[in-house]
Amino acid sequence: MKRLFSVLLAGMLVWHVLPAVRAEGDAPPKISAASAVVMDAGTGRVLYEKDAHTPRLIASTTKLMTALVALESGHGLEEVVTVAPEWAGVEGSSIYLRPGEEITLETLLYGLLLRSGNDAALAIAGHCGGTVEDFVVQMNQKARELGMKDTGFANPNGLDAEGHRSSARDMAILARACLENEELAKIAATKSITLGTRTFTNHNKLLWRYEGCVGLKTGYTEKAGRTLVSAAKRDGMTLICVTLNAPSDWADHTALFDWGFANYQARPLSRAGARAGQLPVSGGLSPACPVELGADHTAALAPGETVETAWELSEAVLTAPVVQGTQVGEIVYYVNLEELARVPLVAGTDVPCDLAGASGWLNGIWERISGL
Repeated sequence: MKRLFSVLLAGMLVWHVLPAVRAEGDAPPKISAASAVVMDAGTGRVLYEKDAHTPRLIASTTKLMTALVALESGHGLEEVVTVAPEWAGVEGSSIYLRPGEEITLETLLYGLLLRSGNDAALAIAGHCGGTVEDFVVQMNQKARELGMKDTGFANPNGLDAEGHRSSARDMAILARACLENEELAKIAATKSITLGTRTFTNHNKLLWRYEGCVGLKTGYTEKAGRTLVSAAKRDGMTLICVTLNAPSDWADHTALFDWGFANYQARPLSRAGARAGQLPVSGGLSPACPVELGADHTAALAPGETVETAWELSEAVLTAPVVQGTQVGEIVYYVNLEELARVPLVAGTDVPCDLAGASGWLNGIWERISGL
């Protein structure tokens, strides 16, 4: 079993920042949503929550998972999908697919996320999953992989169904994964596009109304009410906002984003290649190896927040030869005793074996054996 050594760094990493311009008072705004979350996309830290774990109907925000699973399925955007009769003529929003029509997977994905086509969701699921039912199984597998504990999918389009639920917290987790998928993030941020004979205009009004909005997905059914998953980026910080059953969802998201950007600032936790310390090396030409941070990482922090750090190492002493870039552990960042982020620690240089020393050691043993 891999041994882990935790080393608490001397002192604490503290961000000393100038006071930010804050909204009147520091309390989050009052909102119409039954459930809501504001999350830092960089770290997954929840900055605000309201009844965040209650499973609720999520309507067409479901289609974020449909798009993510499809894009991770290995099917190319250029693939041509032949529309089966059972995928056409679905109730609710539609891109008006016709049985036997041939259409690219890319067009279906834009129709899914911009026009919210329920028929597009079935066509994507049937093509990428073999059957719609098998695709839904993959959606639930992906939810478990992401740690979405309050979620169950029964279909790929979000129409009300038994067992089809998620929570605001889980949908924020899903949104974060979607933003990390470059193709999905690009589609969700598109305001309008024409592909073939179809023109799609994004239903997400925040793309026009809120500075820095980068998508993601709207939803509505009579039972679910208005659901909305969105993200906005300003000054190097991306915030995710989720509201479920929110009569005034546009106003809710605007107020929550304003509050988040006023009360938190993007601060670098790590920069790839920065020196973090050193570790002793056994049997090397050098007795120690510099340790560097292996990735850039930024977090949303309130002015004056204290960040504590600890090392988790695979070995307390490295053994030569050491290859530059080899991961030797992780640095873990904490805020208010809660884990904020993990960044790889890597060897900063090569450390070859001390062959001369090894040769001398072997000669000494041979001399002792010869003298017997």
